[in-house]
Amino acid sequence: MSLDRQQARSGFLLKMDQSSNVITDRYGGKRALLHHMAARLRLLANGFREFRAVRWSEVERVVFVCQGNICRSPYAEARARAMGLPTASFGLGAGQQKPADPQAQAAAAARGLDLSGHRSLHLRGFRLEPNDLLVGMEPWQARDLRQLEGAAQGQVTLLGLWSRPPRPHIQDPYGLSRAYFDTCFRTIDAGIATMAQRYEDAGHGRRA
Repeated sequence: MSLDRQQARSGFLLKMDQSSNVITDRYGGKRALLHHMAARLRLLANGFREFRAVRWSEVERVVFVCQGNICRSPYAEARARAMGLPTASFGLGAGQQKPADPQAQAAAAARGLDLSGHRSLHLRGFRLEPNDLLVGMEPWQARDLRQLEGAAQGQVTLLGLWSRPPRPHIQDPYGLSRAYFDTCFRTIDAGIATMAQRYEDAGHGRRA
């Protein structure tokens, strides 16, 4: 292979690596990007209506839900509490009493939140209340939450629907880069800021 062809091939591979890194840092990987695009298309087609119609005046507690309850939902719970919302979290597939992921703790600390005292909680150990607002991170989680026994009186939404711009699919950052943790937590912060404002506008006021 000639030197020119070797250099061209090396340059192409470098660009591919850089592109892959950008996708991971922004979306959580190639598969996550596909989930993101599918969710965005559904949103543009006026999808997710059932998860956007929240009756904020009836919300008494905001409950964040992800898979393992060691990254996204504990961070969201901590951020919501810092903003004065009554809140809790659990994981649909969580182990019991696991600490928050070290990467999540580090990324949260950089954003002013301490997750060191968090311990994971599975759905089985969580008590649903009639006026809980259950908040999933991914569309499949929201669908599963609608089927929970005891959730019939409650409401379900997707956290990313309240972010600006909306991001219905928030990929799990577990095992991914610090850059994606920052992207993920920034999206969560934006969504909770909107939710806190809606909660306050509904007449609840923010709790100290």
